[in-house]
Amino acid sequence: MYILGVWDGHDSGAALINENEIVYAANEERFTKRKLEIDFPYHSIAAALKYAGIKPSDVGHVAFTTTEFTKTLERVFPYMKESYYMFRRRKMLKPRLEGFRHHLKYNMTRIGVLPLCNQISSASVSGHLAHMGFSNYRLHVVDHHTAHAATAAFTAPFRKSLVVTVDGLGDGLSGSVSTFDGKEMERRVAVPATHSLGIFYEQVTNILGFRELEDEGKVMAMADYSYPFDYEKENLLRDFFKVEGTTIQARYSPSAQYTMLQRIAWMMPREQFAYMAQQVVENMLGKFTSNSIDRFNIKDVAFAGGIFSNIKANKVIRELEALGHWYVFPHMGDGGIALGAALYTSYLLNGARSYNYSAYLGDEFSHEETEKVLSSDRSLAHRAESPQELASHAAELISSGNYIFWFNGRMEYGPRALGDRSILAPIDSEDVKERLNIRVKKREWFQPFAPSMLEEEAHHILEYDSRGPDRYMTMAYMVRPEFRARTKAVTHIDGSARAQMVGEDENRQYRELLKGMKKHSGLGIVLNTSFNIHGQPIVRSVEDAIDTMKRTKTKYMFINGFFVTNRAAGV
Repeated sequence: MYILGVWDGHDSGAALINENEIVYAANEERFTKRKLEIDFPYHSIAAALKYAGIKPSDVGHVAFTTTEFTKTLERVFPYMKESYYMFRRRKMLKPRLEGFRHHLKYNMTRIGVLPLCNQISSASVSGHLAHMGFSNYRLHVVDHHTAHAATAAFTAPFRKSLVVTVDGLGDGLSGSVSTFDGKEMERRVAVPATHSLGIFYEQVTNILGFRELEDEGKVMAMADYSYPFDYEKENLLRDFFKVEGTTIQARYSPSAQYTMLQRIAWMMPREQFAYMAQQVVENMLGKFTSNSIDRFNIKDVAFAGGIFSNIKANKVIRELEALGHWYVFPHMGDGGIALGAALYTSYLLNGARSYNYSAYLGDEFSHEETEKVLSSDRSLAHRAESPQELASHAAELISSGNYIFWFNGRMEYGPRALGDRSILAPIDSEDVKERLNIRVKKREWFQPFAPSMLEEEAHHILEYDSRGPDRYMTMAYMVRPEFRARTKAVTHIDGSARAQMVGEDENRQYRELLKGMKKHSGLGIVLNTSFNIHGQPIVRSVEDAIDTMKRTKTKYMFINGFFVTNRAAGV
């Protein structure tokens, strides 16, 4: 029985499951080329059906999520959603009523799901589905934080877990705690949207001149460039929130909080303000998680929600004495809730509650399809290589001081490139790192790059415990001092790194490349960043990869069994 999950808000997308298998999942941005797309996911749905080889009539159930008043209003009046998208992403000149727009949004966070919201939203989604040929199906509405919780609970490698969700807001809440005993998932704690740590961090992001709901990672990175200071004595934001038991309480309303943050930020350098905000989030999330573990006496915890993209806060949680094992769902933000809606609906209908999760859930292109596209472009030279030759050749080029494009297999689901749509470079070269940043990524100088490494290397490169490998770059680890000079291109100024650990049982082609790196340099590790130009989605197709190669004048690419050279590129 096929169940389609749909999300038509921030980072819209679709997911398709069949019994206990996640068949396909992708986000609309990969098709429209608009970062964090907000339109109805027509392309993602069509791609899911195509991948499964089915028609709309083969789908018996469709699940969607989030019917709060503001989301319902956007469904009825799509131009409101588009206007806010352009405003939030700063794709317009600064409007005269910028402050008013922000305060209006924050005042509306008080409004959750009102009477008729479910019916109106359902009618809107049904209309879009009818346009695509869907007719004989049952439509299900899943609460926003329930969808987040489902992604964590049902894909975590735990038989029993505590499930914690924290984000900006959704359906009147900004967080929840649920218990999952292997059979039943039950919500035990609900955090109202007016006490949102996610909204707080979003406001800080905006005040620092970045794009909210997109650049929060820049705030986290910038914070490490502040001089350290005592949280209790010197942090001017420390009393904005408090945690009592399993309750998060904000001192100010979201609108008043925004005004207070603006006044405080005016007094200090950006990196100091970022550091204060980061301290608040780390402390509050640490206390909230620790108290939840104590209350429910469940030590293994699964996390979801956008706030858990903050890898430094996740590190604080990982180091809690009360914590047993941990798991952060890799697509923790709203982009993952289409899958959550489908998973929860399957749980209700079929009792399905455990999935062998892999992040490689998107499109793939055959050797023949790839060759056809490459052969049509005379500006590129290409030749076929065996999997062993590709891995060895790529490792050799990287070890010689080059960066390469690496495109192989199914596209990753979520914000991280995990070795199928990646740009790879040496870990010890500041020169290559800067070339990559200036010519390709075009990011702020203070943003760090991340490493991928053989799982067995993690124990001696990182200060790493044995409570499970991080396959999805969801956590910060401290690099051991003796390795920091050798890994300077992937080690942040504070000595941390957001590592991907590649094991025997996942992404064998990428693992062979890492083995090749170990032969050349003694360490099975490489700089891995997403295959895209900054501010644009990760590439999806062979054509996308070629276009990015030409626009960035990149010389080398390995793609689906081919080694490609750009004749127009420099060194």
